[in-house]
Amino acid sequence: MNGNKVCVVGNGGWGTALALLLLGNGREVTLWGHSAEELSQMRARAENAPYLPGVRIPPELRLESDPAAAIAGAGLVVLAAPSHFYEPVCARFRSHVPAGADVVSVSKGFCPTTGGRLSETAARALGLADGAVAVLSGPSHAEEVARGIPTAVVAAAADLARAERVQAAFSGPRFRVYASDDPVGVELGGAVKNVLALAVGMSDGLGFGDNSRAALITRGLVELARLGTALGGRPATFPGLSGLGDLVVTCTSRHSRNRGVGERLGRGESLAAIRAGMKQIAEGVWNAPLVCDMAAARGVEMPICEAVRRVLEGGLAPADAVSLLMGRDPKRER
Repeated sequence: MNGNKVCVVGNGGWGTALALLLLGNGREVTLWGHSAEELSQMRARAENAPYLPGVRIPPELRLESDPAAAIAGAGLVVLAAPSHFYEPVCARFRSHVPAGADVVSVSKGFCPTTGGRLSETAARALGLADGAVAVLSGPSHAEEVARGIPTAVVAAAADLARAERVQAAFSGPRFRVYASDDPVGVELGGAVKNVLALAVGMSDGLGFGDNSRAALITRGLVELARLGTALGGRPATFPGLSGLGDLVVTCTSRHSRNRGVGERLGRGESLAAIRAGMKQIAEGVWNAPLVCDMAAARGVEMPICEAVRRVLEGGLAPADAVSLLMGRDPKRER
């Protein structure tokens, strides 16, 4: 195992951005992608045109489609596959992870087959011990990280020393990493915020303004914290970068796919038509039912997420969702 060698699994926008970041930090980086043809095009164009147009791919970044060759000798393995494909992609590396390597999940969402957190899914698929996979999360659009826009995120693991090793690997002059030993809370923030961003997008698409957006973000944070604490996260984590920070950026940014999908739904487009034209996945669409099912199983009230789920399933129009939420019984703020 080479402590300076990194394998990034997943050549989408986020995986590519982090591979470039780590390369800039002086690491020897291999970026794995499932399609040798895609990787060949990336090398020929010196650009990941479908996901990060305009960002140069230097020749020093190694591109590899063979799992064993990509991960051989790596001291750090970065898992960046989308949640919908995460488990089978991780399984391809099961027998190849070098002993003693640090493994970190940087994807956001839940496993679609089990509803589990992605770090748990990775540990199981890779044959590693529970808690062996760290998490990196926070307000961090790939488009901005790849261009050196100042960013702050959180690295978390049950073993704080593991989180600190991940922190050291990713930290740079334009990428500040905090360490945490609350992987549950950090990971939940990155998953649930996608569903809430759909709600904010719908509000924008309906033509509402700042008042509505602020209300949805604030009450959405309450819902996120309710579920997160019920699943074992710490309350103090949710007002931080991986909770409030990621929620704000995903609900307000022009880069946010989830907010963009919600906006188009609010304007009256069908979900089927939106999905048919998308190259990248809006994780909140997949994760909304999982979030609502987890909440229901634990008696956690999440009315915004539930309204999003009903809109996605076609049982509720976005305008009617507003009436439903605004007409709920009066409550004390908590």
